Amino acid sequence: MGKTGGVGVQRLHCGRARLASALIDAGVDAVTIATPTIYHFEAAEPLLDRGIGCLIEKPLAPTAEVATAIAESAERGSAVLQVGHVVRYDPVMRAVASIENLQPRFIEMVRISPMTFRSTDVGVVLDMMIHDLDLLTMLTGQEPNEIRANAVSVMGEAEDMCNARLEFIDCTANVTASRLGLKTERKLRIISEDSYVSADFVKKSVTLVRKIANEEQLLDLRTRLAAGEDLSSIDYVDLVEVEEPTVGDEDALTLQANDFLHCVRTGEKPFVDAEAGSMAIRTAERIMEHASAAGARMF
Repeated sequence: MGKTGGVGVQRLHCGRARLASALIDAGVDAVTIATPTIYHFEAAEPLLDRGIGCLIEKPLAPTAEVATAIAESAERGSAVLQVGHVVRYDPVMRAVASIENLQPRFIEMVRISPMTFRSTDVGVVLDMMIHDLDLLTMLTGQEPNEIRANAVSVMGEAEDMCNARLEFIDCTANVTASRLGLKTERKLRIISEDSYVSADFVKKSVTLVRKIANEEQLLDLRTRLAAGEDLSSIDYVDLVEVEEPTVGDEDALTLQANDFLHCVRTGEKPFVDAEAGSMAIRTAERIMEHASAAGARMF
């Protein structure tokens, strides 16, 4: 690896930022772009056009149209473009992803924090919910067929709380994001045909519950229930197996950076590429449109 650099912490025009032209002149090979979302295209386009790999903080862009323009710049320059959806690298999410034969039928996601007055250039959907929309992309590999959503704005013009119900081909997801909470909550629940997963990103824990009762036992229970038999003496715990998958102590940002640099060195496709980042934005836009149609005060 040759040289790496960064563009901005606040705005491209402020004194603390190094302009893209300066990075190009310095001959860098890879850049992390952590400007406000509205400046991502301005910062990334000249770098990507020249083949410089870019790790762009989430969300990739303020709109799907701008996300497409950024992706096209990467294609023109044959540059690596990775989107900073860092939760994929969180040890809790890595533990969930390691569970075999997990085919979600229902997913519930909760992401709540107190107001920090950061990322005020976007609402809670693009600021916080976007993480979970990316995880849905990871878990389902699809964009939703149907969306219902509602939102509310309290502190400013953009939405501060949003709930969305997303219907996929074989799965339903309920996603809530709020920056109006009194404490931080980050939770994920997945229900499949034969298992239940509960993950707490704050407590760094994952619980996996699998049914161990065979079909004959389940049929017997259903028959007895249908007949009105009292089954209160049966211990549910005897029908399931509870595991606690190991959650590592790796730093998610370090894992993300190492993955990005590996892709720049090898030319491999990033774990979170432009299409994944764009899928999350397209879904976010649809959620905001539906929330607005539902009567939320959205600007």
